[in-house]
Amino acid sequence: GDVIHRMLTATQYIAPLMANFNPSSSHSSTVRYMDNGTVLVVQWDKVYLQGKEDLGSFTFQAALHSTGRIIFGYKEIPVPVLQISATQHPVKAGLSDAFMILNPSPDVPESRRRTIYEYHRVELDTSRITNMSAVEFTPLPTCLQHQSCEACVTSELTFNCSWCHILQR
Repeated sequence: GDVIHRMLTATQYIAPLMANFNPSSSHSSTVRYMDNGTVLVVQWDKVYLQGKEDLGSFTFQAALHSTGRIIFGYKEIPVPVLQISATQHPVKAGLSDAFMILNPSPDVPESRRRTIYEYHRVELDTSRITNMSAVEFTPLPTCLQHQSCEACVTSELTFNCSWCHILQR
């Protein structure tokens, strides 16, 4: 999004593994990305936890496909994720999204107050994140994929779908 705020890591993220990583603590640590137009891959390679370099390095990645599919891949997870301290930084894995509304502040007429509404979150069971494992998120079908009224109302979606003639959706 175009707005950066303090609650970003709490409400809006795609996180294969969020923790207090410090990629600058080792010359061998890198965070790289590759985008070929149909998939964006971000890889954290040989990254260490801040102040816990003795635990070993972590290597994992997130692949975001243009179809909406998301895959988290874990190559090297040297310690159980449940043992990583959340004192300095949240430890989590999953997806979360939110939106922000700027409302006029009742106290100061010309200022605006940010209100963040989190509307969806998927948290992974971090005990399942291990060496050489992966998690795949597959988007659910929606009525937005249909291009006609007939295709929409005859689909096998599990919710009630209706057609808007004005929007042609």
